[in-house]
Amino acid sequence: MIRYKFDVLEKLKNIGISSYTLTKTHKISPATVQKLRENDCNISTLTINKLCSMLQCQPGDLLEWLPDDK
Repeated sequence: MIRYKFDVLEKLKNIGISSYTLTKTHKISPATVQKLRENDCNISTLTINKLCSMLQCQPGDLLEWLPDDK
């Protein structure tokens, strides 16, 4: 299972990027912002690229893989 290592929206808020700014300035869809709220990692690599650019991080700093419990 892939999950975020931290609350992405909270981290963006800390650097002055609101949900509104994500949609209007950075062209991230409201549906994707909702996925970030719900910690749904099913987002495109284009969005991961945008998030990493805003947060100045690598994808591995943003996401982690954990084995399923099965």
